[in-house]
Amino acid sequence: MILPTAFALDLVIGDPHNFPHPVRLMGKAITFAEPRFRSLNLKLSWSGALFAVALIILTWAIIFLLVATAGLIDSGLKVVVEIIIIYYSISSKSLNDAAMDVYASLKQNRLNEAKRKVSYIVGRDVAPLTEQGVARATVETVAENFADGVVSPLFFAALGGAPLAMAYKMVNTLDSMVGYKNERYLEFGKPAARIDDVANFLPARISVLFISLSAQILAGRGSQAFKSALKDGRKHSSPNAGFSEAAFAGTLCVRLGGPNEYFGKIVNKPYIGQKFNGVGIDHIPKASDLMLVASLIGLLLISII
Repeated sequence: MILPTAFALDLVIGDPHNFPHPVRLMGKAITFAEPRFRSLNLKLSWSGALFAVALIILTWAIIFLLVATAGLIDSGLKVVVEIIIIYYSISSKSLNDAAMDVYASLKQNRLNEAKRKVSYIVGRDVAPLTEQGVARATVETVAENFADGVVSPLFFAALGGAPLAMAYKMVNTLDSMVGYKNERYLEFGKPAARIDDVANFLPARISVLFISLSAQILAGRGSQAFKSALKDGRKHSSPNAGFSEAAFAGTLCVRLGGPNEYFGKIVNKPYIGQKFNGVGIDHIPKASDLMLVASLIGLLLISII
């Protein structure tokens, strides 16, 4: 009951800006703790490892105590608390809404507005992007975040309930805030990035199954999605993100990847789905539909298992 109810809450409510959200608290905790761990008399990589592990364990412990305390008061309250916490860990509606906001701006020929909106959900420099570049960035974000924004939270919630689901969100938040390969975070942020890689290893590969089933339902391209993931899944610089991106590329028949600009420098990435054409505006709602149907399939299969 807990996983489907939490997922339904996410589909209905999403992430209202006026709601308190644990991930925002995690961001504040990371910002508070970083200078304190950096000041330790250790190599940056060691202090970065202690920083990441301490925050992950602390998150798990806080949620464990919260759920356990609720259980001591009333078993029904414990269920409600778990549902709310797991709901906070899933981001299918917010991902869909963000993508469709970009799509709406592009359809109205408001490129600068679309760039501003896509800058909220991508790490690349958006100033040099063309209309097609914005569309590609949006589709890639939907594809990549399907794994770590939907499948991974459901996976860890199924394994260890609300505490493990929220500990995973701390892993993911750490990676998004300090897991950069720049001068500031190359050493300090590397442990957080590696922990994120390990945590997402199985969910990223399981996500291919959900995408392929969704592709078969929506477009009759389940086999093509699966084959594309097998062929191009390892081309991404991330050991995990390429699998869902390649499955999306095979389903939508689009070419993802290629050069992007980060912090003023061009980073050449291999193409995923190179035989296909580039991404168009109308691929954004198709990617969102694929993500939502794959999310429902993932929820069903993970709940059954």
